[in-house]
Formats: sequence, structure tokens, C-alpha cells
Amino acid sequence: MQLYTIDTGYFKLDGGAMFGVVPKSIWNRFHPADEKNLCTWAMRCLLVEDNNRLILIDTGIGNKQDEKFFSHYCLHGDATMEKSLASHGFHPDDITDVFLTHLHFDHVGGSIVRNGDRLVPAFSNAVYWSNQKHWDHAIKPNAREKASFLADNILPIQESGQLKFVQSPQFTNSISIRTVYGHTESMMLPEIKYKDRTIIYMADLLPSLGHLPLPYVMAYDIEPLKTLKEKQGFLNEAAKEDYILFFEHDPGIECCTVHETEKGIRENATFRLTDL
Repeated sequence: MQLYTIDTGYFKLDGGAMFGVVPKSIWNRFHPADEKNLCTWAMRCLLVEDNNRLILIDTGIGNKQDEKFFSHYCLHGDATMEKSLASHGFHPDDITDVFLTHLHFDHVGGSIVRNGDRLVPAFSNAVYWSNQKHWDHAIKPNAREKASFLADNILPIQESGQLKFVQSPQFTNSISIRTVYGHTESMMLPEIKYKDRTIIYMADLLPSLGHLPLPYVMAYDIEPLKTLKEKQGFLNEAAKEDYILFFEHDPGIECCTVHETEKGIRENATFRLTDL
């Protein structure tokens, strides 16, 4: 097995929304906002080469939305899905599986591209994986999440015939799935066995290193108290078992381990995937 970090660029979101009830006077010290109160975040995907499968976890925001949409999110950086795949010797047509942790636009947008007037899968040979509960939640979104679930990102996956639903917590021999419910209904976190270590792709349970303290819960979460409980249980386990946390949205930190401190669970070491 080989793992590859797939960078797809950066975007900006409101700092207050990203840190919830935590005052700006605190979070701005370690994640400074610009003059519009926007903070930079990564869209970091993960490619798993496992025997004859190339499994891409999440796909970033993509490029098919209109200028007005992208103006809200200030996309920047030189990285793209295509460039990142090519840097490791791969092409989108090589991908066998696209594993979608959840269907918010910054995680699924790169799954679908425009081909003339048509919306088609960016990965023409891949099976796209979601789960039934989350899919049903996303295609009939509540008012709170409606702006995050875009039909152009989601429905063409099903129309292509390439959509399948995960049926078991054991996705492959090396990848199992944790399901959490605070951020959105039935978000999936891949747990990967790699070089005798356990790596958890954190998606939006822990968007960044700065979200390790328990109260740091995004205002985007549909059930923040549930997120709080999920974080607490996970972090206690991660410290005990020495898990590696892979961050999708931290602009500078790819991975960390955690340990118990007098202030609670905090980072122990930070590093890049290639350091393993």
C-alpha cells in the first residue's frame, strides 16, 4: 500500500463560523483572519494505492460553479486535482474508487465536471461511494445545510450509474469506516492501516489542528453537542492508541499525533505523510 497527499488548493471561510462559540480574540492568534474575517483553509484529499485499486478520498471544490459562487470562497493556490495526481504519476482515469466522506461542496465538488452542456464524472472509470443515510439527507437538504449540498455536485453521480452505497464498516482489507453524526448526517471517516500505524482521515470532525480543544466546534455542524461528544471519545482513543490524524482543511499541517496534557488532549507531534 502507498498513500499520497492530493492537494487541490485553498479557499476561505468565515473564521467565526469555523470556530463556533470560541471568541475571535482567541482563535485569531493562531489562525489569523483577513479584513473580511475570512480564514484560509486547505482542501487536502488522500489517494490510497492498494493492490489494484486507486482510492481517492474526497475531491475538493472543483471548478464548474460560476464566478459568483467562487467569489464567496476566494479560491487560491496553484494546486489542482489534476496537477497533484500527475505529480505522483496518475491520471483521473486511473482512479478506481472515489470515497466521499460527505457531500458538502468543498468535499464533493471535484467529483463532477462540465463537458459542454453536460455534467459528467471527473473520474470516468471510478465507483463513487457514499452511504444511503447521508445520500438521502443530502438530496433533500434542510434549510441549514441547503447551501452546502449542491445538486450539480451530487445528482450527476447517481445519473452516471457510478454511485454505490457502502454496506459494511470494512471497506477494504486495509480501510475501515467510522461514521459520525454531529457535523452532518452519517459522515464517514476512513481508518487506514499503513506501515503498522492507524491513520484517520478526519474530514470535518476535526478540520484542523486548531480544532483539537473540545469547545472548538464549527457553527456549520448540525448537532454541535453531538460533535463535542464524538470528538471527546475519538481523541481519548487516539491518544491511547497513538493514531495519526490526517487533516483535510488545515492550511499548513497534514498530520499529527495527540497525547493527554493538563489542558486536555493536544498535539504531540506534527509532520507530513511522507515522513512516515
